[in-house]
Amino acid sequence: MSTVQSHDPVIIALTDTAANKVKTLVAEEGKPGLKLRVFVTGGGCSGFQYGFSFDEDVAEDDTIVDHQGATLLVDPLSYQYLVGAKVDYVENLDGSRFVVNNPMASTTCGCGSSFSI
Repeated sequence: MSTVQSHDPVIIALTDTAANKVKTLVAEEGKPGLKLRVFVTGGGCSGFQYGFSFDEDVAEDDTIVDHQGATLLVDPLSYQYLVGAKVDYVENLDGSRFVVNNPMASTTCGCGSSFSI
């Protein structure tokens, strides 16, 4: 007999590492109302590119993701390109940065900031 498993869909997620970095950066700025915004714009070597900024304002139609005391914002236009994605924070020889692990991206460039669907 097979077992049916159900899972809550991951709309967009913030990893523990990214949440901790957001909290650290917000604390350093001394502005507890800051939230990390991830967005998608046209351009980059693969067609679209990811962008990040800190924002105090939440638009009425933003998607809000809270994780471990950190908040991630996604505008409706970017949301369609980020369904199922995870925002992470990495530190390696290339530097330190927020990155998007996007299952919808069919190709990405070497820098990891641009993609196509």
